Amino acid sequence: MSKFEKKRGKSSPAISTASLPDIIFMLLFFFMMVTVMRDSSLKVSVITPSATELTKLEKKSLVNYLFIGKPTAEYQKERGTKPTLQLGDKFADEDDIPLFLENHRQKVDERQRGLITSSLKVDQNTTMGIVGDVKTALRKAGQYKVNYSAKKRAE
Repeated sequence: MSKFEKKRGKSSPAISTASLPDIIFMLLFFFMMVTVMRDSSLKVSVITPSATELTKLEKKSLVNYLFIGKPTAEYQKERGTKPTLQLGDKFADEDDIPLFLENHRQKVDERQRGLITSSLKVDQNTTMGIVGDVKTALRKAGQYKVNYSAKKRAE
């Protein structure tokens, strides 16, 4: 008989999975609370042009999005096929831009109002006539930081 016995067959206890559903529901609830849904549904079709020199916008909360493009099929009966402007969740004219910008400025902290950028998401087949009109309306409303959205060109 030896003084020291080898400990054989000793394994660690099984991990309890009883709390696993609680953890899964907690994670599901967390991601449901933090996920931001799209603010507006697109009523115009926008296929942005591609570009090579792109910079990413830092703070998305300081960006106004103005969509310019042909209305989607369901809105073409009432709006036609001419490129039109969409502000937020509705069709608009250039005259509606100052009110749209002011509503966004009121939501932003006063110290960051100078950092607000207007991002134009323009369809690649849209003529520059309506884009020029929108840019003129932005200048008249005092919005001088304008960005053109584009997708990265495939190499």
